[in-house]
Amino acid sequence: MKTLIQKLDLNSYINEFKKLLARDKDFFLEGDYNLHFKHIKELESVEFEPPNEIKNLDKELVHLSKEGVLHLEQSFEFVRICKYFSYLKKLKFEKSLREWLDKIVIKPEILELYEYFDEKAQIKDELDERLKAINQNISLKNEEIKLEFSRLLNSQNISSYLIDRQIHLINGEECLLLRGGFSSVLKCKILARSNSGGFYVLPLCIENLLSQKENLKSQKEEIYYEYAKKISSIFHKNLSFLKFINKAFDIFDSYSARVLLAKQKDYEFVLCDKSKDIVLTDFAHPVLKNAKKVSIDFKKQVLLITGVNAGGKSMLLKGIMSACFLSKYLLPIPINSSKSKIGSFKNFISIIEDPQNAKNDISTFAGRMLEFSKLSDKQDLLLGVDEIELGTDANEASCLYTVLISNLIKEKKKIIITTHHKKLALLLAKNEEVELVAALYDEKNARVSYEFLKGTIGKSYAFESALRYGIKADLVKEARELYGKDKEDLENIVSKNINLELELKSKIKKIENKEVKLDKLLQRLKEQEESSKNKLNALVKDLEFKYYEAIQEAKKALNFTELKDKQRSINKANELKSKIKIKDNNKTQTLNIGDFVKYNDIKGEIISINKNEALIQSDNISLRVPLSFLVKIQQQKQKTQSTVKFQKTNTASVSLDLHGLRSEEAIEKLDKFISDALIAGFEEVLVYHGIGTGKLAFAVKEFLKTHKSVKEFNDAPMNQGGFGAKIVKF
Repeated sequence: MKTLIQKLDLNSYINEFKKLLARDKDFFLEGDYNLHFKHIKELESVEFEPPNEIKNLDKELVHLSKEGVLHLEQSFEFVRICKYFSYLKKLKFEKSLREWLDKIVIKPEILELYEYFDEKAQIKDELDERLKAINQNISLKNEEIKLEFSRLLNSQNISSYLIDRQIHLINGEECLLLRGGFSSVLKCKILARSNSGGFYVLPLCIENLLSQKENLKSQKEEIYYEYAKKISSIFHKNLSFLKFINKAFDIFDSYSARVLLAKQKDYEFVLCDKSKDIVLTDFAHPVLKNAKKVSIDFKKQVLLITGVNAGGKSMLLKGIMSACFLSKYLLPIPINSSKSKIGSFKNFISIIEDPQNAKNDISTFAGRMLEFSKLSDKQDLLLGVDEIELGTDANEASCLYTVLISNLIKEKKKIIITTHHKKLALLLAKNEEVELVAALYDEKNARVSYEFLKGTIGKSYAFESALRYGIKADLVKEARELYGKDKEDLENIVSKNINLELELKSKIKKIENKEVKLDKLLQRLKEQEESSKNKLNALVKDLEFKYYEAIQEAKKALNFTELKDKQRSINKANELKSKIKIKDNNKTQTLNIGDFVKYNDIKGEIISINKNEALIQSDNISLRVPLSFLVKIQQQKQKTQSTVKFQKTNTASVSLDLHGLRSEEAIEKLDKFISDALIAGFEEVLVYHGIGTGKLAFAVKEFLKTHKSVKEFNDAPMNQGGFGAKIVKF
């Protein structure tokens, strides 16, 4: 546990938390996790005084269990705990915390002990006349001693022997400092010799007064012991209650420290659920000051963090693991809890530091392999590995770790990894359970941005980082030349191809999901059609039966000899006929294009009508349904007619350059540019966004995909910007 806290840089956080405790204890809470969370949230909404420092009473409880007698100071600690709970029970708590406190019933005989003690853990004088008299006598003796010292210091007989006129303290006793020969004028006891040859002496008259004072103190101690036995006797009878309330105090103390820390730091609590999802919104590692908040949606099994050096990859890994670890123990963190979700993990392992040192005699790579060999036995695991390829050849490590990680995925382990090597990222990215996050680099300002982009593989920017941290420009230039421009360009192209492949996989996944949804919809339509047929067949059979009954009545009428009986049978046949109700399916409502309709459970809008059929649009899926099956429904959003006037702009251009702009600024400018182009009547325009980190290009693509007026867009030809530009058609 301590090693994990140290690796995740949580030592200062835990120390801050422990300073808020009334007595030292482990930070985890035993018992019902969800109930503890409710209590903490309820305590957050109430103003309360936190408990003062309390001694650990485990030894005292053992002593009581053996019928021992506690000192008054020890008994006072139990009284303070009970007194604090009496205070809590008077506060206006609600729901479960109120119920918990109501179950703590303090017996009257313990409540009476509140009046025994003063704030210094002493028995009050007014409680016992004997104590009152003894304390008064002790005060008188102190005054007598003071007066006797004053008399001696002013005595003519010993003035010539006084080295100074001070009262000295030797071995806890007050005394005078005299020259030799004093025995002829003063009877006293020598306590010590001074460096100058003098004598520290205690006059016998003072010694007699001190002896009388000690006798009074002994009498006082005897009375104290009487009360100690009396209180301990009460405690013996209530030992089970004392054990319970001592433990309950630790629980509330843990609640109190958590709430105080949350209020001091403006932190929030997150209740872990049974999933393994990690969704962090506006989160930062708790030890970072003025940190840029990040948001992470990690629902798959592996999160692979790549990108720029010193861009926050390691701190992101530690931050995610810290959020899960602290939330497991109901400790507050800097986060937007209402928009976050954290799964519950039993085991946490961080492979972060280099294991190579003189003590363990093990290489870096061997240490990493030793750590990985122990992972299979760990169930319900959250694993963090920083710089996974550390300690061996990058190409070999990429292949080896790809196999190891794939096996851990099969074992349902949750893993966070940081790496600089694209080969490992490329191999792992092919797995459906791997999510990618890239640390970004601000090329315009030549610095890391501490921002992260999901779904892409980042560049390390090693040369740029070297310049930033003080490496001479000529040395970096020489390194670039040695590395080779072609190799750097090839690496950029590989990165782009990887990202394009990932984007394509994402689109294919969306299409597959849409197909699954369509299959379900078609299956539901088939089931509804089958149900309609069954209902129709049942109706036909019912009509046939009723028709048969009517015919039988008519036949009976032909056998009657009297006209009156015939007429009666005909009337009965007509009556049966009138009960037959045939639903006229040919009558339909008047439906038009744009009407909102319902077909069984499916709702949509009519986009075209062809004879007896209508084409309806529902959840981005078009369905052709007979008009007779549709029921017109109220339109959810009323369309209001409005007149839009616009004037053709003279400043419209067929191209737009977005280089150097932030994503928000670029999208705002692009939106206006498209509007101007549409008003001007352009059918095709050119948008330059550059390659860079890929963040701006991603934002432009996402915007163009959702714009209603954009029919299609593609990368521009190489002579017009290539991957760094888009041809947009309207």
